[in-house]
Amino acid sequence: MKQGNEQAFEKVFKQYFKGLHAYAYTFMKDDDQAEEIVQNVFCRIWEKRSQLKTDGSLKGYLYRAVHNESLNYLKHQKTRDAFQVHYNQSGEALAGHASEKVLTAELGQHIQKALDELPQQCRTIFQMSRFEHLKYQQIADQLNLSIKTVENQMGKALKILRVKLAEFLPLVLFFLTGLFKK
Repeated sequence: MKQGNEQAFEKVFKQYFKGLHAYAYTFMKDDDQAEEIVQNVFCRIWEKRSQLKTDGSLKGYLYRAVHNESLNYLKHQKTRDAFQVHYNQSGEALAGHASEKVLTAELGQHIQKALDELPQQCRTIFQMSRFEHLKYQQIADQLNLSIKTVENQMGKALKILRVKLAEFLPLVLFFLTGLFKK
């Protein structure tokens, strides 16, 4: 499999898929999601096959990978759900104030403008990190970059955004203090 033998990979896939799917299902409680977890694990293994280190037990390695992938998915889902609840509550808190709505829209436009002005790679990495909630290593893998490049580009994006949005900091603080009081 390490040398790119597709038949060996297919054999491993067929041999372990059902058991890994059942294991992922114990976490996900959803057939389709469990299937996606296992497929993600096998895709990652195929993509990084030359670096594969199973430490003796391929079966143990596969089950640990499905375990980790499942927990990562659930952690990200929990974060997204918490953000959605906070976002909905924030929206409700602001809903009654027309002037706050205008300020919110204006701030959103300035943030979008600042994002649009970032260099392409910088913007892509920032959006993958902040909006898709991907880790630096995942971004590096998807964009075929080193993790150091991703770290540098994120630092650059944050620095540029701080400068471009500095004048709006009082507005952001106004919203945050207003939301926490309600």
